[in-house]
Amino acid sequence: MSRLDRAAAFKRAAAVLRENDRGAYTIPTKGLYPFQWNWDSCLTALGLRHLDENRAWQEVETLLDHQWPDGMVPHIVFHVDDDGYFPGPGVWRTGRPVPTSGITQPPVLAYVMKRLHDEAGDRALARRKAQALLAKADAWHRWFYACRDPKDTGLVAIIHPWESGRDNSIDWDEAMMRVPTDGVEPYERRDTRHVDSAQRPHKADYDRFLWLLQRFRGLGWDNARLHDASPFKVVDPGFNAILIRSDSDLADLAQTLGEPEIAARARERVAKARAAFETLWSDAFGQYLCLDRVSNQLIDSPSIGGLLPVFAGLGDGARQRSIAARIEAWRKRTRFGVASHDPADRRFESKRYWRGPAWIIVNMLIADGLRRCNLADAAAKVEAGSLALIEESGFAEYYDPISGEGLGGGQFTWTAAMVAELVKRAA
Repeated sequence: MSRLDRAAAFKRAAAVLRENDRGAYTIPTKGLYPFQWNWDSCLTALGLRHLDENRAWQEVETLLDHQWPDGMVPHIVFHVDDDGYFPGPGVWRTGRPVPTSGITQPPVLAYVMKRLHDEAGDRALARRKAQALLAKADAWHRWFYACRDPKDTGLVAIIHPWESGRDNSIDWDEAMMRVPTDGVEPYERRDTRHVDSAQRPHKADYDRFLWLLQRFRGLGWDNARLHDASPFKVVDPGFNAILIRSDSDLADLAQTLGEPEIAARARERVAKARAAFETLWSDAFGQYLCLDRVSNQLIDSPSIGGLLPVFAGLGDGARQRSIAARIEAWRKRTRFGVASHDPADRRFESKRYWRGPAWIIVNMLIADGLRRCNLADAAAKVEAGSLALIEESGFAEYYDPISGEGLGGGQFTWTAAMVAELVKRAA
């Protein structure tokens, strides 16, 4: 992009961020997602800081105001009434003062906090805000290992596909077949009112999503029981890589802020997780794979989740270069960005939610990781492919990586936030 193009892109991104701003939090997009989502908000803060640093901190403060007493940060906060989304608070019934969902999402929070702190213009503001939130971030990380790694393996499991952030990935198909559909309460989806059903999960998938929700609700959302009670337990390399990176950043931030005990706990968690992580490597695919904790078998599904470990600098140099080679091979089969699943896989769908489309937010996490692994040329290609999607189709939720068509919701907040990040860094 030229300097003029970058300025125009930032102006457009800023307009999207302002359009979706609800004062103390942002929504992902109008209609389709009218509430506050966990990792959306955290990553959106990275873009908001280029408009107003205090407002960026407020975004994560608002999210953490609704942290559960056990440390969990829910994946949705229902700040307002809106029947345009399903399942709403009347389905979750978590009993919180402000309604929330009862599951979580990828913990990018501490990574974002460190970025907001270390790159702040207002250093005093950043130190004060980070200090106030540090213990909450630590409590969330401790919750993960207590409630989603009860056998102390060093790696955490997700117990619902929605926790992964990659809701409808091919990675979950095999494990989800164990989830029954008998007894699912009648429901009416809202997502297909806003988006073509060919871009969304099938009804059979939704039935299983809702069976799990009802199962957990029936246990009173007791996180001490949910892991063992779920027939779906998957160790996702992408999710764990995000947790490891965030814990590492939490340790560094805590040390800087004079909290050595938090730093020491986080470093212990990171060391244990890194030691366990390499069991997820697949020589056959040249990347990491998910582990089905029920069958104790790696899942034969090469997705973007198995490329995300570069975000935490996981693996040795050879494995990091293998992941970069995988990304390049995938890109040769598409025109834009990085697909969410291997385009050579027969199950790949270029338009269906998380089963093939490119997501700029995940591309940016991968690019960050490639730079961390001293693979700057590969990172630059991923970033350029992402910006090309914006030029082709605007600020969509996700994109067909072959045609470049924008898919899902439009005027999407975290897409705009990542564009703001990219163009400001390149300025």
